[in-house]
Amino acid sequence: MKNLKPNTQNAKYAIVLIWVMLLIEIISLISGSMQYNLLESVSNGIEITPESANANDKREQLIGFIYIIAFLISAVTFIKWFQRAYSNLHLKVDNLSSSENWPVYCWFIPILNLFRPFQIMEEMFTKTNVLLIKNNTNKNINLSKNIVKVWWGLWLLNNFIGQFFFRYSLKAETLNELTTATIIGMIANVMGIPLAIITVKMIKQYSKLEMLLPQIDNETETIENKLLID
Repeated sequence: MKNLKPNTQNAKYAIVLIWVMLLIEIISLISGSMQYNLLESVSNGIEITPESANANDKREQLIGFIYIIAFLISAVTFIKWFQRAYSNLHLKVDNLSSSENWPVYCWFIPILNLFRPFQIMEEMFTKTNVLLIKNNTNKNINLSKNIVKVWWGLWLLNNFIGQFFFRYSLKAETLNELTTATIIGMIANVMGIPLAIITVKMIKQYSKLEMLLPQIDNETETIENKLLID
């Protein structure tokens, strides 16, 4: 039987990049509030200098560029951890619902990306916990699959707001439209904060279970789909 591949370092990289994203969300939120105040000043008839307007635009563009780069790197590190975790579970549990590479593919297929990543993550939590319990290996680790539901709910909401912000901001031209776009962007930043925190907590919780898998020597029979997690 193949040995489990180490995944602790992948988890650490994913967590670090998520904390970086959290920091950028906060910086972006502060920058957005500065832009909102600038737009409100214009709306109230207060004259602003071209230098102030240009400085604001350059700051927003720079933060936006850094955000995109950091997001892409964070996505890569998270998916790498996700795929490795599911691949390791395949070595211990028969008849999982998806192949080893689906934790990568499922993010890029329209419609399926609205629910398949959640299903795979929930399966990982459930079947890993059941496997460890059946082998008397779970050392009283407090684990709830509800964290996966909260994570996915926040992800979908954040993704929806982000997509709406992107499309709306491209068409925003008037002062009112620019102000609305700024507010939507700030809402997206606020939503990104709890999403980052929950994602880090979820990775840490599963990593604790995954580190116990090497203690199970024999490949286990198919696990029933009974949820033993509160």
